[in-house]
Amino acid sequence: MSQSTLDDDELFGEAASEIREDVESSLESARASLPEADDIWDVEADNTLGVLNALRSAFDVGDAEEELRDAKKWYTMGERADAFEDADDLAEEIETVGELVEDVEDAKEQVGDLASTVPQLRSQLEEFEAESEAAEDDDADVDADADADAEAEAEA
Repeated sequence: MSQSTLDDDELFGEAASEIREDVESSLESARASLPEADDIWDVEADNTLGVLNALRSAFDVGDAEEELRDAKKWYTMGERADAFEDADDLAEEIETVGELVEDVEDAKEQVGDLASTVPQLRSQLEEFEAESEAAEDDDADVDADADADAEAEAEA
């Protein structure tokens, strides 16, 4: 084997190691960008809407999507160059982090939908309660009038 071939193999080995390190670094950054479990579990607010808004804020994935994209990019380059001896662990980690990012984003969207629905529902319930109270007041007035009419007839 010539010296040139040994140097090329050594450079390729270094490049493969650097690509793997880039994938691992991007995955680590993506994991670090995800919300902490306690941040989505322990929220404080004065009312339901406040809780939902705090929860929606807690579901922020930060730079996780961008970091995951970088990990996928470097992983794809390494795979195509056949630079990895064993990259199954990287593929699994990319999939796991990707699913988690997607789940957090889905939860954020669901909380956002609920946060916009709750005030509308509250307004509808308030209107319903007001209508029910008005109907009860009308029924009470009718009953009072009927009682007055019955007393007038009894006195006559």
